[in-house]
Order: sequence, then structure tokens, then C-alpha cells
Amino acid sequence: MTEHGVVTEATAATQLADERAPVDVPRATDEVVVLDYGGQYSQLIARRVRECGVFSELLPHHVGAEEVRRRKPKGLILSGGPASVYADGAPRLDKELLELGIPVLGICYGMQLVARSLGGRVEAAEVGEFGRSQLTVREHGRLLNGLPAEQTCWMSHRDTVFEAPPGFTALASSTASPVAALESVERGIYGIQFHPEVVHTPYGQEVLKTFLRDICECEMTWSAASIVEEQIAQIRAQVGDGRVICGLSGGVDSSVAALLVHRAIGDQLTCVFVDHGLMRKNEGEQVISAFRDHFKVPLVAVDAEERFLTKLAGVTEPEAKRKVIGTEFIRVFEEEAAKLAEGGEGARFLVQGTLYSDVIESGGGTGAATIKSHHNVGGLPDDLQFDLVEPLRALFKDEVRAVGAELGLPERLVWRQPFPGPGLAIRVVGGEATKERLDVLRDADFILQDEIRKAGLYRELWQSFCVLPDVRTVGVQGDERTYGYVVVIRAVTSDDAMTADWARLPYDLLEQIASRMINELREVNRVVLDITSKPPGTIEWE
Repeated sequence: MTEHGVVTEATAATQLADERAPVDVPRATDEVVVLDYGGQYSQLIARRVRECGVFSELLPHHVGAEEVRRRKPKGLILSGGPASVYADGAPRLDKELLELGIPVLGICYGMQLVARSLGGRVEAAEVGEFGRSQLTVREHGRLLNGLPAEQTCWMSHRDTVFEAPPGFTALASSTASPVAALESVERGIYGIQFHPEVVHTPYGQEVLKTFLRDICECEMTWSAASIVEEQIAQIRAQVGDGRVICGLSGGVDSSVAALLVHRAIGDQLTCVFVDHGLMRKNEGEQVISAFRDHFKVPLVAVDAEERFLTKLAGVTEPEAKRKVIGTEFIRVFEEEAAKLAEGGEGARFLVQGTLYSDVIESGGGTGAATIKSHHNVGGLPDDLQFDLVEPLRALFKDEVRAVGAELGLPERLVWRQPFPGPGLAIRVVGGEATKERLDVLRDADFILQDEIRKAGLYRELWQSFCVLPDVRTVGVQGDERTYGYVVVIRAVTSDDAMTADWARLPYDLLEQIASRMINELREVNRVVLDITSKPPGTIEWE
């Protein structure tokens, strides 16, 4: 997508993770590859394709035709991007991608690449086209078949295709784009200037369905059930009769990963629940009860609070916290694996609930810059002694929830809000994660979650939590001066954590939450609300 002058974290995540290793997951269902040219909505294209029942993976644009061919996809989508196709250093199109014998759909920058590479005319327009635009369909052709002649769409570009390449049909124009859609049915190459993946393009999903179903002839059979079947087969193939250990946090990611592996290999799996003293209130007891008693999964519970807090003493920099916690987790796993090995074969494999968004944001490859290291990705030590089993590595959060429901995970666990691997340590911001501060934060968070659940808003929020900055402020309570902590309330709505908007919580609810915190927690005398969206901010503060 050509977003001149606009830099967003979603854009940066794809650009900075440009050298990440592809998530290579063999499957029986059809696949469509999306090549990422750095567009803000690149991940969203892949998600929308998946919502149509076709597996889609986002790969960096430079992977090459041979890598795409190896995957045997039914189609290829070229994403948007922030560059100008004629600018020095702009990502180029490998023309061999157009000769793979599969349909190709270029979106925004992707369409401009196709048009310019095949002899069309792409130039800077006098007026950019950003936001809603009116699309006029002059010839429906194959791609726009069945759609209204007049419709709205979402544009985000300054360059424009003025002439389609020889042999192509110009299908539509828009307010500022002479050629807003084009196709060559004979060559199987299609292009649209607008963004079908965003909700602001009402018929966008229909365009994608036409491309997938009618042009690529995909079988739209990819679903939560198919994910379960494929991952069980893959886990068995990877692990064989080996012993496996799983780090179980109780969040939806690790819970679903653990159940998938347990479904695949049964008692070859031992889950290790590490209570590092960085969890939410009463969470440890809930995890142990659910997995040991309800699901009958072999479980070892380790009380390691003092150990982790000792390692975190004096550590204030957020990336350092993540590295310390990630390394210590692995050391605990290694010790527990050694205990399991006494009298028999030790665990060689480690299960983690790594998600696709974790891989993207963590850079995921040598030389790739990092938005922030995720505990499951960037926080791992170099001398890791396990082979990783990551059954959720190709999935977004909503897909993980669907898999959890398919596995019979209780609704309360399926819809549990995301919780960071490093726990509350990265929500004690700008200071050391001491037991005193963690306890204050834990109690404040308990009040927040209690009130949000009472208000019936828990399922509507992607995340809601408290942050405890290393700041104290003056207050007045009982006619006396106080000098207490500030608690920050953070609540956001999102589909996949790649972008997020701050939640408009009712004022009465905010007042009730603040009142309880200040009255029930002697250490707190001020409550504030974070109204920053993502981008420009991240969801977590650290």
C-alpha cells in the first residue's frame, strides 16, 4: 500500500521482520501465499483469506519464485506497500512470479508493480487518494463479476495506474484513479488499487472470495477442525515416541498448545507450570486445578517466585527483563526435564504457544530489527537444549480460540484475555519488579477484572490490565497528605493485536474502578486512563 508519509507499527512490523523465516507448516488443504511489500494491512489480507476457508501465509516479498513454487499454492497475492514503484530502492517484482502457472492478484502497490512490470503506465497523481472513494465498475470481467456498478472502497495511495498493460482490461475507475482494477484472464493476472481486506470496502470480501473460489479454484475447507487434524499429525511425525515437556502458563495460547500435544501423544507429554510470582491473583491455583484435575494432563507445578525475583533484582530495562525471564524459564524446564529423565528417557522437546503475531513482531530472523521481543520468540537463550514444538506458530489469536473451542477447552479459558509471557514484571514500568510492587499491581488488576466482568464487558475487550509506573504522586486522604503509587488502566479492542484501539469504557465504570482501587489499596492514591491506540503505541507498555 502506498502510504507516503505514514509510518505505522503494523507497517513497521512487516518491514522490520522482512528476513523472518517462513512458517513452514505442511497441510492437506489448499494454500494461497501473500507476499508482503510492507503494507499496513498485509497481515489483514492473510487473515481475510483464512476467513474464507483457505490457508494463507504472509511471506517477505524477496523470498523468490522458487520458494513460492515449493509451497505449491493455488494462488498468489501481492500486498500493498509504502514505496513508489519507480523510486530507487523500492521493492521490485520478480517477473518469474507471474509465470508460475497460478493466478496472481496485486493489491494497491502490488497492482502497480504488475502494471509497471508488464508495460502499463504508473505515475504520481496530482491528488492522492486516501480513505473512502467511489468506485465505478465499467466492465465486470471475471474479478468483479456480480458486484454493483457503483460502490465505495478504501484507497490509500498517491501513485496511480493511468494505463493498463497491453492485453489487460481496465475494469474500473475511482475518484482519482483512471484504472482502479484490471485483469488479463488469459494470463491469470489481476489487480485492484483499492483494499478489499478492510471493512471500509463493503464488497472487498466478495472480491477475495471470487479470486479464491472462482479464479484459483480453491477448496474452502480450512477450519479449526482441519487445524486440529493437521497439527496432531504433524506433532506425531515430529516427536515420534520421544518425551515432551510443555511450559503451561494457563493463558489460551499455552493451554491450546498443551491440549493439542496431549491429544496427539498422550502421556508422552508432561506439562510444567512455573509459578514465577509474576501472575495475576489466584491464577496459579486455577491453572493447576483445570489441567491436573479436569483435563488429567500430567502436570508438575514449580514454586519459583523467590528464584525469579532474585534474578530480576536491579533489572529495570524492559528487554533485559524479558531476556532474564525467558532464560530462567528455560533453566527451570531443563531442571524439570532432568528430573523426568531419572530412571528413563529425558524430555527432548519443548512445547510453546508461539503465535504468528509473536513471530512477526519479534523480527524472527537474522538481521531483522525488533519491535519487542516476545517471551516465546526473542526471549529464548542461544544455548536452548530442546527442540521446539510450536503447533500454533502459523495461527492468529482468534484462530487459536477457535481451535481451543474445537478441543473442548472451557469458555472461560478460551476467551481469557492475552497475558504476556514475562507476566506482571513488564507491567511494573520504569522500575524494578519487587514483590511489593507486584502485589500492588496484582491487587489493582484483580479489581479491574472484577468490575469489567460485572459490567459484562470482558468478552468485548481484547485486553484490559493495569500498569504500575515507577512514579509516586501527592494525594489527600482523610485530611492527610499521601504519597502513593499511580495505577494506569489500559483497555483495548482488537482482532489480532496487530492494531488496537483504546476501549471507550463507561465513565461510571471507570469511577467505580478508581474508587475501589484508592479505597482498598492503601499504597495507591491516583488512577489514570491510557487512551493511546496501536499504532502509535504498543498494547503493553514494555
